[in-house]
Amino acid sequence: MREQSSSFEISRIVHEISNMIGARMKKAYQPHYEQIVLRLNRKGAPSTDIVIVRGLRIYASTRDRPMPTQPSQFAMILRKHLNNSRLVGVEQFGFDRVIRLVFEHGGGRASIVIELFRDGNVILLDENEVIIRPLTHAKYSSRSIKKGEKYTPPPAAIDPRNITISNLENILDDSDHELIRTLASRANLGRIYGSALCSIAGISEEEPSNSLSVEERESIFESLKKMLGDLDGGNGANIWLYDLESLNLWKKADDESGRDSASSGIVQFSPIDLPSMDSSLKITVPTLSDAYDFIFGSHDAAAFIRREEEKIVESGSRAEDEGSKLARRANQQKSAIEKFKQRAAITQELGKAIQENWEHVDSIIYQLNDAVAIKGWQQIAEIIHEIEWIDSVDPATQRFVAFLPDEDGDPGSSVTLDSSKTVHQNAQSYFEEARVQKSKAEGAIIALEKTERSIERSVKRAAKDAAAGKLRARSRARRFWFEKYKWAVVSGGNFLIGGKDAKGNDALVKKHLSLKDLYFHADLHGAPSCSLKLKDGLVPTNSSEVSTPQGVASLKISQSLGGDLEDARGLDESVLQEGAQIAVCWSRAWGSGGAAATAFHARSSQVSKTTETGESLSRGSFVVRGQRNWHRNIPLEMAIGLSIVNGVPLPLSGIPKTISRICKRWIKITPGREKKESIANKISKATGLAQEDVLSCLPPGNCFAEDFGLLNPQ
Repeated sequence: MREQSSSFEISRIVHEISNMIGARMKKAYQPHYEQIVLRLNRKGAPSTDIVIVRGLRIYASTRDRPMPTQPSQFAMILRKHLNNSRLVGVEQFGFDRVIRLVFEHGGGRASIVIELFRDGNVILLDENEVIIRPLTHAKYSSRSIKKGEKYTPPPAAIDPRNITISNLENILDDSDHELIRTLASRANLGRIYGSALCSIAGISEEEPSNSLSVEERESIFESLKKMLGDLDGGNGANIWLYDLESLNLWKKADDESGRDSASSGIVQFSPIDLPSMDSSLKITVPTLSDAYDFIFGSHDAAAFIRREEEKIVESGSRAEDEGSKLARRANQQKSAIEKFKQRAAITQELGKAIQENWEHVDSIIYQLNDAVAIKGWQQIAEIIHEIEWIDSVDPATQRFVAFLPDEDGDPGSSVTLDSSKTVHQNAQSYFEEARVQKSKAEGAIIALEKTERSIERSVKRAAKDAAAGKLRARSRARRFWFEKYKWAVVSGGNFLIGGKDAKGNDALVKKHLSLKDLYFHADLHGAPSCSLKLKDGLVPTNSSEVSTPQGVASLKISQSLGGDLEDARGLDESVLQEGAQIAVCWSRAWGSGGAAATAFHARSSQVSKTTETGESLSRGSFVVRGQRNWHRNIPLEMAIGLSIVNGVPLPLSGIPKTISRICKRWIKITPGREKKESIANKISKATGLAQEDVLSCLPPGNCFAEDFGLLNPQ
């Protein structure tokens, strides 16, 4: 679960907090160094806390939360300048992760600027934009955040709401990266909403930005306007659960405690719909603040408890493997245990606070019951907001929310009380809730121990497979972009990719044959069109897999190969020869009975779909004009090695010389009599690789395999 807010969430939160304009600020608290709470009181409505978690989020909440008895220095300064002031303005700086809350009182105006990027900050300004006090002093290259300095906002990022079709075209044309990366960074959408935009427009995220057609660009622009329209004109928010079990648990939750327990199954949230998420696991909530409170409310409400216990919660830690079902279950159980413990600590603390303020609580209960006996619950509910020590009442349950005195004798922590019970009974209700939460935590700990034993057994099985030279195949929701095509690597790690069919040939030339790449083709009709990539390929990396067998190459995808070369023509001649050899092995020359074949390469600018007058081209065919560079008498032999690419076990194909240098375990393939399906099955059983992945690397015909440790590891 991501914790940091994006510009999209901030835009919706600003809209929601704007509905509170006119509310008065009663108190400011700092329950933890990471958190500021501003308590606002609206006439005729319950008090609402604006919870600011430094660098991560801001939202409105009515949840009970213990507060420190002694305010911090920063909280005291906020109270001095803002107590009893009225909220008169809320704004977002452009489309940045910066919010300003403007307050006004008899002495003039003051404002709080909340920066939610990097480590975050909360900055108190006077009416002349001079910094009264920041939560944290900071110095950047273009500005300084310290007392007495005039506040300077961070450099403005691009606002996608102001992007025109011309701006969008310039952004796409100036980028050498894939579409998702360009939209996320240069269009200021972030990866989640950049991905959503691609889904709405129906365009692959891996498309090179500068290769999109006019129609595709117009589709992106129209989809962007629709997405931003949904953001600016919509209300509420969406949350997505992990699976049906988590969804059912959420639906059964009928109180705050139940929702806190079920919230560990939430995997995503957004103010707008995300097409890539499963709609059957989506829940709609009234406000984005509600979504934040469901997900983070229990954790944030325990900020004072954490400070008192001197526990620092590391934000965003995800030590477990998110791809593992058992590890995910363990994560959820650990999260649930933490929530149970936090809620137990909160309710225990509030129960103690009720007992410590016995006379105060007893007086409120007595006076409320006396007033109800005279006027009735409905009339009391209408005038209750005029009473300082009572926040709200619920006539249906005869419960009410009251404030306990803080260190100054002013309203502080809020508690929910039952008017039909004594002070002792109300305190015991909180203590009983704490015991229930502790009991739930104990049950969750037992379940976690079972899960950890299952993980241990799984690790042992993985180690056994590793000892036998097998890799554990991973189920993947998405494949790498190059797996849509035939693919192999040459010396230096550069990709050579080829079309699997006529449609694939067209797509490859259109999307993956840039001006810096070279076009390869066997000198045979129907051979695949191939692109030798200058920048894209694989490079060695240190494996993070504990049980990776010896002899397995650990690689990662790179988009920065080729150094300072202008195009792939600058690669070594031996590398070009490798590209030609792979191209002929992918052609029907493999099953022709010959031992060698011919291929050529040309610049990408020589490849065209345009024909002479009166001529036509079939699907997947191209015209190559100008001089071709020929490669003759190329041997028909390939190799497959065992590798891990970005943590995913994959077969690695290329010529024997290259694969033998990268992989210690590999197999040499030449034309033969054994069906390639049979060889793929042998490799799959010996390595643990998916058979379909192995099949995609084998040439189109019967083969003969010569093993070099792949089938029978030493």
